[in-house]
Amino acid sequence: MELRQLKYFVRVVELGSMGKAARELGVVTSALSQQISRLESELSTRLLQRTSQGVFPTEAGLAFWRQAQLALRHADNAVLAARDARLTGRVSVGFSPTTASLLARPFFTAMRERYPDIRLHLVETLSGHSSTMLHRRQLDLAVLFKAENPLNWSVTPILDEALFLLVCPGILDVPDGQPIHLSQARDLPLAMTTAAHDLRRLTDEAYARALLEPRIAVEVDGLTTLMDLVMDSEIATIQPGAAVHRAFSSSLHRHPINDAELYRRNVLVSVSDDELAPAALAARVVLADVMRRLVEEGHWPGATLHK
Repeated sequence: MELRQLKYFVRVVELGSMGKAARELGVVTSALSQQISRLESELSTRLLQRTSQGVFPTEAGLAFWRQAQLALRHADNAVLAARDARLTGRVSVGFSPTTASLLARPFFTAMRERYPDIRLHLVETLSGHSSTMLHRRQLDLAVLFKAENPLNWSVTPILDEALFLLVCPGILDVPDGQPIHLSQARDLPLAMTTAAHDLRRLTDEAYARALLEPRIAVEVDGLTTLMDLVMDSEIATIQPGAAVHRAFSSSLHRHPINDAELYRRNVLVSVSDDELAPAALAARVVLADVMRRLVEEGHWPGATLHK
């Protein structure tokens, strides 16, 4: 039995006509009659008596009509209650600039579709700064690359992303997209972040494993400026797949680096569940879903889901 059938039946009884009810409900008369017949078959009793003067409920139909009206009122009240109880509130989420470039837009879209009454506060900053803001309860959740001293935090590794060497065409004598060893780029000057960034630490460790010293031409603590310099100069950079996704890097050659230990783990971190409001708990679920979907659909270059 469906609510639609109850609605159809109640309206037929109220109007006393299949044709009038069908026009008001926006269905053809034959479809309406078929739904009423299915309802009668399910109840194994005749609900309506059809005469030349119109349609009238039988005794069983009259009894059913009263209860059907009550059921529809309860259904309407349930809809109103659900609307009134929609999640509201404000949720603060921290991203690094590279992660924000790929993740912020689809996360916002998903939240607007699922929880339109939740107000988002998106913070684009260094991973270490996001960690500090979590400690200070200035953020509800963040995508970090490590979670030191998590205390009572909720920590969920989501994905690992490979790092790429990005360079303008013609500078490195290697076809676009072909993996390289760092030794093949040992003479390339680099634009990199300062040591405050986890990405710089990962890069320095990779060069040390290769028994090489990186040639740092310029240090830039800003993704847009860094990428602009790479595009306008004969220098390279090492960045994760999220940075490769950015539109302004589309003209650069992208080379995966042959180093199994050179990857960046993305960890979804929040304050403890006891401290999170319902809106923040919902946002955390949506954020994890979006991250996994981007990887599964191939929209996060170089990323694999954490096992």
